[in-house]
Amino acid sequence: MVETIQWTDAGVVMIDQTRLPLHTVYVTCRDYWEVAEAIRNMVIRGAPAIGVAAAMGVAIGIRDGHDLETVCSTLALTRPTAVNLFWAIDRMKALYSRLQAKPIEEVRDALVAEAKLIKQEDIEINRAMGRHGADLVPDGKTVLTHCNAGALATAGYGTALGVIRAAVEAGKKIDVFADETRPFLQGARLTAWELQQDGIPTTIITDNMAGHFLRSGRIGCVVVGADRIAANGDVANKVGTYSVAVLAKENNVPFYVAAPVSTFDLTLASGDQIPIEQRASKEVTEVFGVQVAPDGIAVENPAFDVTPARYVTAIITERGVARAPYEESLLKLTWRTL
Repeated sequence: MVETIQWTDAGVVMIDQTRLPLHTVYVTCRDYWEVAEAIRNMVIRGAPAIGVAAAMGVAIGIRDGHDLETVCSTLALTRPTAVNLFWAIDRMKALYSRLQAKPIEEVRDALVAEAKLIKQEDIEINRAMGRHGADLVPDGKTVLTHCNAGALATAGYGTALGVIRAAVEAGKKIDVFADETRPFLQGARLTAWELQQDGIPTTIITDNMAGHFLRSGRIGCVVVGADRIAANGDVANKVGTYSVAVLAKENNVPFYVAAPVSTFDLTLASGDQIPIEQRASKEVTEVFGVQVAPDGIAVENPAFDVTPARYVTAIITERGVARAPYEESLLKLTWRTL
């Protein structure tokens, strides 16, 4: 399985996801600014992976003698929707605050160790999530997923794809439909590549084919990841997720969200309060650098949408499976240990 990100003496090493699937290239971020740019430019992406990258960015920034607030604010400005980014920064800041009376070398070593721990915890969390979710996947059916919520979106194993992997490891005979996920094509480029590497039968479909196949009876469930989950169970995920959820509901197909508890944002009453990242128009008007739209055309490019909780069958976490009413079940999970 691919290693998305790792800490080395030379810097933070990560697979360049903009080059997949045709080229497997690793880049080394030698300072916190390069880590921030890698997050902003989607060299690394996926809420849990962004969190790990941010933690390592803080560690490398303090190691190099930079001001904590400057490092943290730079990283926090990269991508606004994924709450794991802010969760990881806050965790690193809290550790720094507890240790700031210690010698600086001890503080630096502790921050590096904490960033490595966040990475290892993420892998363990994903495997626990997979175990909880595997039972929900129907045997002998197709699973539909949108965007990429696999090893590439995490420190390893994956959230939504972790559930799929765990179901396969449990002996279930399933195959996967991967929505291409326009405009950045995370499904076609990344999910398909990951699952192909694992030998899991996978078929790419265009985003506008989802309704056709959900109606066909072939799909047993939908499993997606999340970038932020509000207290009422509203889910922010890659744009297009909402449409899939509505279509799944119409056709009585269970719609599952797989996400760690760190993706919960219980300070927000509903998804209406979740900030939605707007990305560059060229992601829509160009495909791999080739212009496909008229010059000067207006473009909207929200990176995420919000799926209301009423369309979510269950939320799979490392601490168990939450169901409606989410105001109660999500709160209980925040207090439950792994």
